[in-house]
Amino acid sequence: MPVARPQPYLNCNFLVEIDGVAVAAFSEVALPDLAIDVIEYRTGSDKTNSVRRLPGLAKLGTLVLKRGIVGDLALFNWIRGVTQGQADRRNIAVVLLDEQRNPVQRWLVRDAWPTRYVGASLNAQGNDVAIEQLELACEGIEIE
Repeated sequence: MPVARPQPYLNCNFLVEIDGVAVAAFSEVALPDLAIDVIEYRTGSDKTNSVRRLPGLAKLGTLVLKRGIVGDLALFNWIRGVTQGQADRRNIAVVLLDEQRNPVQRWLVRDAWPTRYVGASLNAQGNDVAIEQLELACEGIEIE
């Protein structure tokens, strides 16, 4: 599905699907980073005084979802269920859209579950949107 073009896509057109259902608009999504550990070793028979390097474990960071508080408790109830022992893993798709709102790239995050919820920062002198944040651990990420 990735659509190549000469100019890059804007980061402001996207949607989030949790288990195939589009969820209330998110203002920000930070996809998990993927890092591979480097294993350094040296055998006793090496004549050079340097290490060899091999790829080790692949590690995924967290998926971070932020949205304005709209009175929907679904995200909070999801993490509350996990704190009560319900291992509720879900598949999440983050879809990048072009200017006409057509999908151009889809990231599939597999077996995600919430690890952290951050409520809004409130300020009586402010006029910003109240934002809640959910961080999710995941088992894999693919680009479709």
